[in-house]
Amino acid sequence: MYGKGILKGLSVTWKRFWETYTEDISWILRGKKRYNTVEGVTHRSSKDTKGIFTVQYPDERLNLPEEARYIPFLVYNEKPDGDKEILCTSCGICAKVCPPQCIWIVRSNNPETGRPIPEPTEFYIDADICMNCGFCSEYCPFDAIKMDHDFEIASYERNVFNMEKLLKPSSYYQSIRPENFAREEAARKEKEAAKAAKEAAKAAATQ
Repeated sequence: MYGKGILKGLSVTWKRFWETYTEDISWILRGKKRYNTVEGVTHRSSKDTKGIFTVQYPDERLNLPEEARYIPFLVYNEKPDGDKEILCTSCGICAKVCPPQCIWIVRSNNPETGRPIPEPTEFYIDADICMNCGFCSEYCPFDAIKMDHDFEIASYERNVFNMEKLLKPSSYYQSIRPENFAREEAARKEKEAAKAAKEAAKAAATQ
């Protein structure tokens, strides 16, 4: 029948239109908020939603999955005295594996020994050409660089992030990637326990 497709499309719009109001009323009767809440956004983003599913950005934001990847950041541990223990050793692996070559590191040597200092003097990432692939995070042997969830970085200037802007505490990493953080902590503790057991066995053998 001529016009059947148009009527079918309009029926979907009509159905969504009325379901929006029925869903809103049902949420109100249950004492819940369908808008501007994490629960509401999660429900409207799921396959079970009815009616309107549009997220009103920037008043509302989609709940990002843990594996979402945006501009990398450097992780540091917070010491009791307030100092920062930067995990990066400036090995340069991240810069080597970066496909668009948007990472560059400035290293320095100890003036007394002449040996390289195991910490970057400067660390830069050109966010304008970063492709958010995550290779730097994947290949880092010290878990010192991770992919962020912060995608709101648009500006009128060139986005070249320095160390001051890249450094974020491990507590922040734990907050955005709790499952990954838990796995890495478990692996680290297991490795430390194995090392301690090996050293204890070696000490016992020498006695």
